[in-house]
Amino acid sequence: MKLSVSARAVAAGGIATVMLLTGGAVADAASAPPRPAAAPDLPLAGVKAHLTQLQSIATANGGNRAHGRAGYKASIDYVKAKLDAAGFTTTVQQFTASSRTGYNLIADWPGGDTSQVVMAGSHLDSVSSGPGINDNGSGSAAVLETALAVSRAQYKPTKHLRFAWWGAEELGLVGSRYYVNRLATGDRSRISGYLNFDMIGSPNPGYFVYDDDPAIEKTFKEYFTGLGVPTEIETEGDGRSDHAPFKSAGVPVGGLFTGASRAKTAAQAAKWGGTAGQAFDRCYHSSCDTTANINDTALDRNSDAVAYAVWELSE
Repeated sequence: MKLSVSARAVAAGGIATVMLLTGGAVADAASAPPRPAAAPDLPLAGVKAHLTQLQSIATANGGNRAHGRAGYKASIDYVKAKLDAAGFTTTVQQFTASSRTGYNLIADWPGGDTSQVVMAGSHLDSVSSGPGINDNGSGSAAVLETALAVSRAQYKPTKHLRFAWWGAEELGLVGSRYYVNRLATGDRSRISGYLNFDMIGSPNPGYFVYDDDPAIEKTFKEYFTGLGVPTEIETEGDGRSDHAPFKSAGVPVGGLFTGASRAKTAAQAAKWGGTAGQAFDRCYHSSCDTTANINDTALDRNSDAVAYAVWELSE
């Protein structure tokens, strides 16, 4: 899916055109710093390939990727291997919850101003009753493919980029809370924004944007406006995912969501399609949350929105 040109890019292009037409602008244009390259159109096939791998991991490990289970550790190992090969500096953070060992995976892209850190994250664990492909393989796969796109582009942002995959979210945001609570005050203040992606491929999708930090919210809305896709403010998962510990610590947060167990209204079905009166995800926290439980259009749009926001907010 092709990304819309941002309002800033359009404005910049218009100004440059006027300057060139009025003369004397060639030297000014040549001396101006180049605008960073636009975010790439993420390959849907790449995102879905990660989901296939997470499904295979769950199938080989008792049908789930839950905290403290072999399927979760194998999921961490899969993501880490991809990032290590792509040139990221990875750190595995270990913690204990419910008498089981859990893991967070943090990946830093070399370069950028470390006093201004843009983070994008998702929880990688499933519930014990299913493989967790929409919840939250979808967010995890999109964040991973965005990180790999950063590597492929050899992107050199002004700000420092950090990606994260959290453990034990399903037990009460344990992994992300552990990470935030162990950050020094100065390190927390260096995070200019945390972007959270928890369920972005629901089979009967809505298009919901967090209304926490205004600048982050505006960035996501700008992207969807460019597609002609209306959005609504996210309320179903408010405070129930890994952005909450960051928000409590004073970090600006934002994110995307396509809906869980709430039913889609008739008005929502009229503007987004899908089935009114049916849950956004009928397989929420169930064994049927498999690779068959994904809406490709929603996954594609939201994955591209992840990349768009990472590029826009880190330039």
